[in-house]
Amino acid sequence: MSYAVSTPTFEGPIELLLHLVSSHEVDVLDIPLLPIVDGFVRVLTEQREQIDFNQLSEFLLVAAILIELKSQKLLPGRESADDDDELIGWDERDLLLARLLECRAYAAAADVFVALAEQAARSVPREVGLDDGFAVHAPDLLAGVTPDDLAQAYLRGSAERPVPRVDLSHVTVDTVSVAEAVSALIEVPREERATSFRSLVASCTTRIEVIVRFLALLELCKMGRVALGQGHTFGDLRIDWLDAEPVFAHGTGGQGLGEMAGYEIDDYQG
Repeated sequence: MSYAVSTPTFEGPIELLLHLVSSHEVDVLDIPLLPIVDGFVRVLTEQREQIDFNQLSEFLLVAAILIELKSQKLLPGRESADDDDELIGWDERDLLLARLLECRAYAAAADVFVALAEQAARSVPREVGLDDGFAVHAPDLLAGVTPDDLAQAYLRGSAERPVPRVDLSHVTVDTVSVAEAVSALIEVPREERATSFRSLVASCTTRIEVIVRFLALLELCKMGRVALGQGHTFGDLRIDWLDAEPVFAHGTGGQGLGEMAGYEIDDYQG
């Protein structure tokens, strides 16, 4: 439904008003445009949720044409300006615009074909064919295949797949902690304690045991129980056992050996 306007000289759809103005039945100078615009703005404000955008755009177009016609008659200029002359050309303009868009689409398609032709021009076709005595035959995919082979293939294809199994043999599962290694080294009698790191790890069979012994030795050095020294670069690590009591003895705030050492063997799995 079109927008209806109400003026002292006209009341009805705005499209009918434009038709009457263009057919010289109503003089555009007798039509006050301000009440029309105010009424539309009032409707737009009060019925914002219900207004149709097509109706809105149609009103704006008709109102713009009326404003242009009236402004051309009010402004000084041509005295014999005809309304038909003002409205003429709208259909031709739309037709020209449609043809322009169509030409642009064809031009874009032509550019694509030109790019494809330029890309194809870079390739060199093979002009020499195969020898006359050379014949290409498709291989027989069923050559040598017996019904028993097909049956065995079906059985293999329909057989239940085994459950995937992850090999964990390379994962270290030892649970010996650095704190336990420290306790074990302290419990060794003084005369049997190792005096070098090489002799300390002589009985180790895995790399993780060597790492745990080394970390335990560092913990003993930090607690003032051993002194470490190395005569030269890449030389053997000497161990001098001291008489100081370990700082992790029970009764010093309730911390256990594992808490003070702060290392677990799982931290060195990677």
